[in-house]
Amino acid sequence: MNTQVQPAQPATPIQGGLLRPMLTIFVVLSAVTGLLYPGVITGISRVVFPHEAAGSLIVKDGRAIGSELIGQPFSDPKYFWGRLSATAPMPYNAAASGGSNLGPSNPALTDAARARIDALREADPGNKAPVPVDLVTASGSGLDPQISPAAAQYQAVRVARLRGLPLERVEALVAANTEKPLLAVMGDPVVNVLQLNLALDAEKR
Repeated sequence: MNTQVQPAQPATPIQGGLLRPMLTIFVVLSAVTGLLYPGVITGISRVVFPHEAAGSLIVKDGRAIGSELIGQPFSDPKYFWGRLSATAPMPYNAAASGGSNLGPSNPALTDAARARIDALREADPGNKAPVPVDLVTASGSGLDPQISPAAAQYQAVRVARLRGLPLERVEALVAANTEKPLLAVMGDPVVNVLQLNLALDAEKR
């Protein structure tokens, strides 16, 4: 009687004794990359860059009122206005960062820009200058806390008039809150809107 010898089946990783090394590597790498490395980097950053590591918080009267990294909505004409924000369910929602993703041919983008232009014109009817583009468009993150110096200058006359401040003083505050490009070549100058408005509130008439 002829008998056929069945070929030996290759051993699976578990049968071959690989399960323990696999689990060991998984646990070690998880501890190193998920706990040890983040812990070391966080500790170093808290020592070297304590303000940035804590979220670049802006504190007033002992209370955190915002962050240098996240914008806040302003609609009162006495304040400088920032960029539009497309986050939901409210503007500048840090838990839902994202842009509008509207293309240039999308009517919704035109409608949003037109609505902001109308609001700016209503707040300052005598201002006939072209509206800077960053005042009528949202950023990719929806959280940008800054505007361009041109956008701040566009609003300076309105803010000075409504606050009863000399225009030169408001322009000086804009300059004081303008962040220069890194190494004078990387990026463009920007103005932090929240810090500028806080400086305005601290001004004496």
